[in-house]
Amino acid sequence: MISEKAKIGTNVTIHPSSVIEDDVVIENDVTIGAFCIIKDGVHIGEGTTLMNYVELRNQTILGSHCYIDSRVSTSGQCTIGNHVTLRYDTIIARGCKIGDRTYISPRVMTNNLDAGKNSIGGAHIGADCFIGTNVVLHHGIHIGNKVTIGAMAFVSKDVPEGETWIGIPAKPYVKK
Repeated sequence: MISEKAKIGTNVTIHPSSVIEDDVVIENDVTIGAFCIIKDGVHIGEGTTLMNYVELRNQTILGSHCYIDSRVSTSGQCTIGNHVTLRYDTIIARGCKIGDRTYISPRVMTNNLDAGKNSIGGAHIGADCFIGTNVVLHHGIHIGNKVTIGAMAFVSKDVPEGETWIGIPAKPYVKK
């Protein structure tokens, strides 16, 4: 089902089992896999690929030439830069921002609520970052450019540019 109000560019492939709602903009050369749900106000940049079972909620902005693997979901009002990879089963919370050329490994989870269920906003991740498998990024944190986060880390504090953090809770990696 594709809304008549959706704006769809040229050379776009949409699997017939996907749902595209109102006020969606899909630029040229985009591929959308099976069983995807694209909600109102989503913008998908040129050359981006969405695999199967992707859900992009309201006002998600995807840059150009991104790769969004199967079962990735956003909770809306987030911005994802150009040439970003989001791997299998990743959750991008409301208010997250992800910089250009960042790689998010499988099953990364972000959140936007504090312990009192107040919306703080999701993590802000800089450009050229690598976030390892099963990482959890706490609400409202800022991760600088060129940061590496090791697999299974829980990041609850801001991470300065260029650093590598590992562990639970995540801390700077120091070579011994």
